[in-house]
Amino acid sequence: MTNQALESLPIAVIGGGPVGLAAAAHLVTRGLPVKVYEAGGAVGANMRDWGHVRVFTPWRYCVDPAATKLLERQNWRLPEPDVFPTGGEIVAKYLEPLAATPELAGLIETGARVVAISRLGLDKVVSRGRAEKPFVLSIKTAAGSRRDLARAVIDASGTWANPNPLGASGLPADGEAGFGDWIAYGTPDVLGRHRDIYAGRTTLVVGAGHSAANALLDLTRLAETDSATTAIWATRGTNLIRIYGGGDADQLPARGELGAETREMVESGRVPLVSGFAILALREEDGRIIVEGETAEGAKTIGPIDRIVAATGQRPDLSMTRELRLDLDPWLESTKALGPLIDPNEHSCGSVPPHGHRELAHLEPGFYTVGIKSYGRAPTFLLLTGYEQVRSIAAALAGDMAAADNVQLVLPETGVCTTTFSVEGSEAAGCCGGPAPAKVDACCAADAMANDEGKKGCGCGVAA
Repeated sequence: MTNQALESLPIAVIGGGPVGLAAAAHLVTRGLPVKVYEAGGAVGANMRDWGHVRVFTPWRYCVDPAATKLLERQNWRLPEPDVFPTGGEIVAKYLEPLAATPELAGLIETGARVVAISRLGLDKVVSRGRAEKPFVLSIKTAAGSRRDLARAVIDASGTWANPNPLGASGLPADGEAGFGDWIAYGTPDVLGRHRDIYAGRTTLVVGAGHSAANALLDLTRLAETDSATTAIWATRGTNLIRIYGGGDADQLPARGELGAETREMVESGRVPLVSGFAILALREEDGRIIVEGETAEGAKTIGPIDRIVAATGQRPDLSMTRELRLDLDPWLESTKALGPLIDPNEHSCGSVPPHGHRELAHLEPGFYTVGIKSYGRAPTFLLLTGYEQVRSIAAALAGDMAAADNVQLVLPETGVCTTTFSVEGSEAAGCCGGPAPAKVDACCAADAMANDEGKKGCGCGVAA
């Protein structure tokens, strides 16, 4: 294929969520041909699944500049910038209008799942001439299967549909597969469409992140109207600073408020907490679930319970890129250059440095992983990061390397671990778990703990 013919092919964007549509907006703005593939029946399919959840970032942080310009041509106006939308509101008030703009409407195919990507006529073993061959995408739709060609590929498919299992080893716990109808992976709508499933029952929530906190708080609210509803919380780790936080340094106060409410819920005794619990197996007993695991003190069981919410995070599905030459971090499965910057083993606080097309590229020329999938198994991601990622990549694909390399990103100054907020009358007030112990050279409890472990500190005293 000639260079001219290759350049005439569209750039394939996989995923019709916020980052995928932002990529399309930037590419269209630069006059590049685009094709967006969305596996769900409508744009924002993954976000619709947790549409009842209110996000931590206000509207002004939820929209992409290039996408906003396309929308404003249709007299669209940004909702109140400081209001915190739900996932469903982002879909209805931003993604759906964006997908309907004249510039994007004809470029998006829904119900189109990309199941595999390769190079036309070459498997991943062949080196010679790879960059001169177009990508070939195997597409599955309700009408059947087909092959499409593309000049470049931007994978913004996300990780939501590929949850981590309950098993502490990263593998499913023994018996987990048999309890599929009893386990909800992610954040169920406890107060809405799933209310009847949880009302009057005992639910175990597993996980130490924001999805777990949201599920627990919804269950306690449900218990206020149905006293037979109870919740138990289990976490693999014992340090809950990541979810509790502390202080009001976080410029995302909704995120901080969630941490404060979760801490109060546990300390008040409304929700029993089993920390340091590694799940090994599930079994049925008299129509209910018994969860077997280990703690530092030895074997332990939780139950009987009726339901499990597995808020254990997600991981990238790498199956569709098996025939591509990927450059991945060996344990996070993020793009390799991002791994050291976001590794949760080392970085519990601080901000991710601005990064663009160079950090997101792989050994396969013209293939990029963006959005939350670019972070692999690392849990922290903001839409603003994804929007700057695709802006840089679109500039690189357009040949504007000066703009592509001029990566700038101003994230909300958190200066905290993840969730922070001052609680009136609470000893947790202050930065990252409260003040540092007396006569200790640290800005907060989390900073002191990090220093004790030989790390560089949590970064609470440093602006983002």
